[in-house]
Amino acid sequence: MTNHIIDNKYINRELSWLQFNHRVLQEAADESVPLIERLRFLGIYSNNLDEFFKVRYATVQRINFAGREGKSQLGGIKASELLDIITNTVIKLQAESIKILAHVQKLLEKENIFIIKEFKVSKSQYVFLKKYFLEKVSPALVTIILNTDLKLPNLKDNAAYLAVKMDMHNEVNQYALIEISKSMDRFIVLPKENDKDYVIILDDLLRLFLDDIFNIFDYKSISTHMIKITKDAELDLDSDLTKSFMEKISDSVKEREDAQPVRFVYDKTIDKSTLGFLMNKLKIDNTDSVIPGGRYHNRRDYMDFPSLGRTDLLYDKIVPLQVKGLSLEGSIFETISKKDYLLYAPYHTFAYVVKFLREAALDPKVKTIKITIYRLAQISQVASSLINAAKNGKKVVVSMEIQARFDEQANITYAEQMQREGVQLIFGVQGLKVHSKMCVIEREEDNKIKRYGFISTGNFNESTAKIYTDYTLFTANGKILKDINKVFNFFEVNYKIYRYKHIITSPHYTKNKFFQLIDKEIQNKKEGKTAYIKLKMNSLTSYSMIDKLYEASQAGIKIEMVVRGICCLVPGINGVSENIEVVSIIDKFLEHTRLYIFSNNNNPKVFISSADWMTRNIENRVEVTCPIYDQSIKEELIDTFNICWKDNLKSRVLNISQDNTYRKNDQPDLRSQFATYDYLKNKLN
Repeated sequence: MTNHIIDNKYINRELSWLQFNHRVLQEAADESVPLIERLRFLGIYSNNLDEFFKVRYATVQRINFAGREGKSQLGGIKASELLDIITNTVIKLQAESIKILAHVQKLLEKENIFIIKEFKVSKSQYVFLKKYFLEKVSPALVTIILNTDLKLPNLKDNAAYLAVKMDMHNEVNQYALIEISKSMDRFIVLPKENDKDYVIILDDLLRLFLDDIFNIFDYKSISTHMIKITKDAELDLDSDLTKSFMEKISDSVKEREDAQPVRFVYDKTIDKSTLGFLMNKLKIDNTDSVIPGGRYHNRRDYMDFPSLGRTDLLYDKIVPLQVKGLSLEGSIFETISKKDYLLYAPYHTFAYVVKFLREAALDPKVKTIKITIYRLAQISQVASSLINAAKNGKKVVVSMEIQARFDEQANITYAEQMQREGVQLIFGVQGLKVHSKMCVIEREEDNKIKRYGFISTGNFNESTAKIYTDYTLFTANGKILKDINKVFNFFEVNYKIYRYKHIITSPHYTKNKFFQLIDKEIQNKKEGKTAYIKLKMNSLTSYSMIDKLYEASQAGIKIEMVVRGICCLVPGINGVSENIEVVSIIDKFLEHTRLYIFSNNNNPKVFISSADWMTRNIENRVEVTCPIYDQSIKEELIDTFNICWKDNLKSRVLNISQDNTYRKNDQPDLRSQFATYDYLKNKLN
């Protein structure tokens, strides 16, 4: 990876992200990962890269287009220079990913799984595929004939196209594009032969039947090569006062299709005349990232590579555990009223969240339900529970963040459905995204209102709860829930700044409160007391938070950090950060928890949070960090952090060289995600 350290203190955010995605690619190359899972990691790597270009690369390109160097926004690197570094880095990683894919395919062949090209199709397979093509593919095919004098129709963002060149008898080339439709399966499973599984990619099926697609053209020869464009995904909201906020978001999502291209990927074997014709048509120039690739694009589709019944080539499925003492039968409110409980997904079942909401929807004593929604599952039991509650006469207040990137349209659809059913919707706070994950219900007990609720590090999404690690605290602690209720009041009356006695909120208090916690550790260290800091998050980009951690390091405080994604902090710099160690864990599940632990002279202060230590989370979002008061839960959180920290199989060391070296030591092998499951399972005994 490119080593680009800014002011000898910070790693550039965009380059650190590319380093993170390289760790994902490492999983595809890891011989210990089951084969089909390795293909799926290639898909995740590709999907990540698509989003990076749509958002981060597009942002840098906008700065460059505006004629600004952008050094203050980009951490000291000129926008034009950063664009070149990104493109060169991605070209290297793409080449590596193509080699990994070829190697994995060879290993699959040893397992009698063959991904065949169109020229390897047998006679019997041809008969099967011809029928498949005529019945399922041909009717849905979108084919665009390209003429030099006609404007190119709007191509879909991140869709792959087969660029077709026909050498005509009149010596004038005819060009066309075939869209690789997302509505069709990318992988076609053929009938098994001699205990061998065969799969053909949709692209090659189309190549096989080019003569059928273009039978009205009289050509001498025909060739095809894959291309893909990625467009700027920034939402530009208009200022029309007659439109509702939902209308503005919906219109802006539609306008993404007309956005400027930021990346053009092409099959590197394409001939120069075809490439030149296409780039001219697409108005691709040297300010865009032009990347030579392989025969196939949209490798994100490998995330859905068919399992073919080969469970031996997949990760073993875990059976989600129950939370000790918290039953899915009987009243969850009654249990929570006596004690706090911690759910750690996906090790624990997400069913507790749904049960909580379903019970609230039915309970005659429940008067009000308030919840924040950021990303919902495609078919959401959470949403149906809230609608059910509204139908039962409860006051249901939902803060819906319809600017959740790439989930805008899905959230709008759910918002409209909820509104029709009587749910009161709040669309965040102007200028701030609502990223906090919380719910509070008010229940009438003995003529008084008692609150119950939960606070989480992740979205209330049944689908992602199976693959994202997240903490959710169930509590009836009146002090915490009084603060949570104030946040909902802030949504409705956001010119008033509330004070909170227990929770920490962005954008008003997060930075100062964490500074105070770090300063207390520094003071304790100076006084000879026990001092340490343990942090787990997705990303660390805030320079002010990094500087504060450097200050703590210089005071001699040991800081252990688990950061999955971007990390702009540089550990191990003499005189600056020699007391800071950072690791990143990429494995079966996506590490999504935010956990902050401060020694407090051996009386730890422990927090779970929706907020990473990024400028956007601290200054531009509504976030909630929740203290943990229950001693047993506090110990469990510290234990699970320490399990992560001891990982020496899936843990990479983040350092100044940015080489993603696996952490190796002389300790017994420990794979933290598997060890965490065992730890929680043992607690049930």
